[in-house]
Amino acid sequence: MQRALDGCCKGEEDVHIWHMAANSDIPAGIEDPHIDLRDTFLTTFELLRIAREYKIASFNFASSSAIYGDLGDVPAHEAIGPLEPISNYGAMKLASEAQIRAAVEAFLPRANIFRFPNVIGAPATHGVIVDFVRKLRSTPSRLEVLGNGSQRKPYLHVDDLVDAMLFIERDATGRYNVVNIGPRDVGVSVRFIAEAVRDRVSPKAEIAFGEGDRGWVGDVPRFNYDTGRLSGMGWEPRLDSQAAVLRAVDEIARQEGFD
Repeated sequence: MQRALDGCCKGEEDVHIWHMAANSDIPAGIEDPHIDLRDTFLTTFELLRIAREYKIASFNFASSSAIYGDLGDVPAHEAIGPLEPISNYGAMKLASEAQIRAAVEAFLPRANIFRFPNVIGAPATHGVIVDFVRKLRSTPSRLEVLGNGSQRKPYLHVDDLVDAMLFIERDATGRYNVVNIGPRDVGVSVRFIAEAVRDRVSPKAEIAFGEGDRGWVGDVPRFNYDTGRLSGMGWEPRLDSQAAVLRAVDEIARQEGFD
């Protein structure tokens, strides 16, 4: 690894780190907190060490709306506080943000913090849509849903996410930029997603909802994302939450063999 880093970074003046790696399985991190410590925080810590050693020009970090915790219908904007994450994943993302901010003060010329919403699209390895598609492949007549389906969150297609990150990296002017990325709507319900997957994959399937408004410990049942800062910079997504979900459902169904 040292040889690879020397080859790409040593003596170069315009090298940028894009840190997108983390544990994305929130329930697994609740079960074993060491997973998020290792895969979500310590990866950040190590990359900041590399940034310092090689005098990296900028650090771009994939953070998360999970850092806000459960705010209910209160719009989550970048300056709100206190920040009270309810999952280990959110806690380690917040710790990573703090470590990056300290690095900007000490040695890092510039950092961009991208606070993601629920990102969807193909290829997909996890998440509500691929879970539903795989459940229906296993039991085509019945789709079991964790929770009562009332959970509502904003969803952003991955193509829009990449476009937004590149826009921020290019157009933001500060040394430390924290930006919510997402659609400008209140999101869609898990019921809507379940019905969309059912209609695409197995139209005659029964949908069996569970109880309560949380799918697992650490799940935020409702989320209202304020993306005014990004909108004020001049960027808007091509797809709203509903259109993003419908496109992702079709993409992931095809990925899983449902042509």
